[in-house]
Amino acid sequence: MAKEKERFKYTTEIQRQEELKRNPTASFSEGFNRATNGSLIDVVNGLGWKGLGILILLLLVVFTAFILF
Repeated sequence: MAKEKERFKYTTEIQRQEELKRNPTASFSEGFNRATNGSLIDVVNGLGWKGLGILILLLLVVFTAFILF
C-alpha cells in the first residue's frame, strides 16, 4: 500500500514537471494561483527561475518608485 502511494506521488510529479516544460506560461499563472493556497516554496517552484526573476525585478521597481515619490 505504501509503495503504491509512493509510486503515485512519483508519477504525478513527473507529469507535473513535463507539463511545466511544455507550457511555461501556464506555470507562471499557476505560481500566482498557488500563492493563495500554498506556501512561498510552492510559488517559487511554480514560477521557475525566470518568473521569480521577473517578480523580484518588479518588486524592486515598485519599491524604488515608492521611495522616489
